[in-house]
Amino acid sequence: MDDDTELVATRPADEWWRSAVIYQIYPRSFADSDGDGIGDLAGVTARLDSLADLGIDAIWLSPFYRSPQNDAGYDVADYRDIDPLFGTLDDFDTMLHKAHELELRVIVDLVPNHSSDDHVWFKEALAAAPGSAERARYIFRDGRGPGGDLPPNNWESVFGGDAWTRVTEADGTPGQWYLHLFDSSQPDLDWSNRWVHEQFIDVLRFWLDRGVDGFRVDVAHGMVKAEGLPDWTPAEGAGSMGGAGGVSLSPGLESEAITQPDTPPYWAQDGVHAIFREWRSVLDEYEGDRVLCAEAWVDPLAKLALWVRSDEMDQAFNFTYLETPWSAPAIRKVVDDSIAAFSSVGAPSTWVLSNHDVVRHASRLALTAPNPQGAGVGPRSAGQPIPELGLRRARAATTLMLALPGSAYLYQGEELGLPEVVDLPDEAREDPTFRRTGGEKYGRDGCRVPIPWESDAPAYGFSPTGASWLPQPGEWSELARDAQAGVPGSTLELYRAALAERVASGLGTGALSWLGGFGDSVVAFVNAGVTVIANVGEIPVELPIGEVLLSSEALDGATLPPDTTVWLRTE
Repeated sequence: MDDDTELVATRPADEWWRSAVIYQIYPRSFADSDGDGIGDLAGVTARLDSLADLGIDAIWLSPFYRSPQNDAGYDVADYRDIDPLFGTLDDFDTMLHKAHELELRVIVDLVPNHSSDDHVWFKEALAAAPGSAERARYIFRDGRGPGGDLPPNNWESVFGGDAWTRVTEADGTPGQWYLHLFDSSQPDLDWSNRWVHEQFIDVLRFWLDRGVDGFRVDVAHGMVKAEGLPDWTPAEGAGSMGGAGGVSLSPGLESEAITQPDTPPYWAQDGVHAIFREWRSVLDEYEGDRVLCAEAWVDPLAKLALWVRSDEMDQAFNFTYLETPWSAPAIRKVVDDSIAAFSSVGAPSTWVLSNHDVVRHASRLALTAPNPQGAGVGPRSAGQPIPELGLRRARAATTLMLALPGSAYLYQGEELGLPEVVDLPDEAREDPTFRRTGGEKYGRDGCRVPIPWESDAPAYGFSPTGASWLPQPGEWSELARDAQAGVPGSTLELYRAALAERVASGLGTGALSWLGGFGDSVVAFVNAGVTVIANVGEIPVELPIGEVLLSSEALDGATLPPDTTVWLRTE
């Protein structure tokens, strides 16, 4: 990367999603309207004004479909209905109408890699004989070894343990095995079967006809498996979902991304692209700019860009950016690589720091030991986060991210500076990862704790009865939305100011030019006439003369403190 080199994030286009800030709602932890301790769609509707006031452009909702909730709704039993935990289809329509009144677009989660074992499709497959059309909906195989007693291959579940479960046939004898890359209650669908394609096209149309603005596609890199399902052993310490994995997210650690010579046979297979091209043609039949966003843990970024070619997806989550350590050279490189890769196919880069599957960045950026994706953090984990440092770095990282051209994703509660909840009691944990690994991995519960709205209300305003499906920390009273609203310097007001200035200055549609002369511990660039300087080092940095538009921390005269980002209007 050369100093003063201009990088254009997108080719000229006016689709809303190219520069949008999209806010992820995890429904069971957002707002509970009926007091059962689990968030619901009516709760979302009641709190939409707060999100519009924050300054976002769209919301993305994690699954609310009918489900046994073995994996918090990512085990779908009916793709065309709402689980009673969350409400009804009428509640969904009310929420959608209210969001559109507030000029917020609505993106819904789609889970096509697997269904629930409670789905009628799978129940019919179990009842049918090996080799039947019903079995062909899923990946059933005969076992290996004498009597077929061994799994068809050596694949391991993302959540720990074998990726295969053996069924008992109708006559009571041990039968075939079915593949589940995740929990045993989540059998993988077989996307080599045209019947599966047709079912999901109908699902797309069901929600598009209701008026949704797009889909976030879960495990978009896992739907197609390599021919023959060959054995595969991941590298030690690799991330559970593919991609780089193993990247050090801890300050002062020098570990590099773990690389493997080949692509795992269950991730990032070329066959997925034909699926998304067909979906693209379906969305293009509808008025407006309906968006497809891929959850695809794929490296390198140049390969991930194949998911967002003009006839496929519109966006792909930039997990390489999320996994980048708090290091100025690393940040500069990933921004360079991201803009170059996505621009090469005419797509915007996306930027993200937290979601429902990773340690919240207010803790992750201050871990003191490596933490592979999916491992989570608990009371017995090595390298506990340093809270004050983590929040300071999180504020600086978000202020930097929101100045980048392209589209950004926020995860509910990060605008409050919420940390990972580390000290959840074992008996309260619900993530299948914790159960399937015997507690070796804590999983994702720590980032899913219901968020605080009012400091003095039951469950901090999450639920009128004080019920909460995961226990909330006592110190969250100080982080509640009403405790931060209107308070200068609060994390909520920092986000609100950053989102407003992002729009006012056109940062999302701008072009980035790097600035030199600040040293290796500084990230400095100009975008849309705004000078952005992030001090990622340990000593203050002298600032150029200019009007301060925004700063993640209070400034000390004309210097930028460590772990602080500033936006300036210079002459």
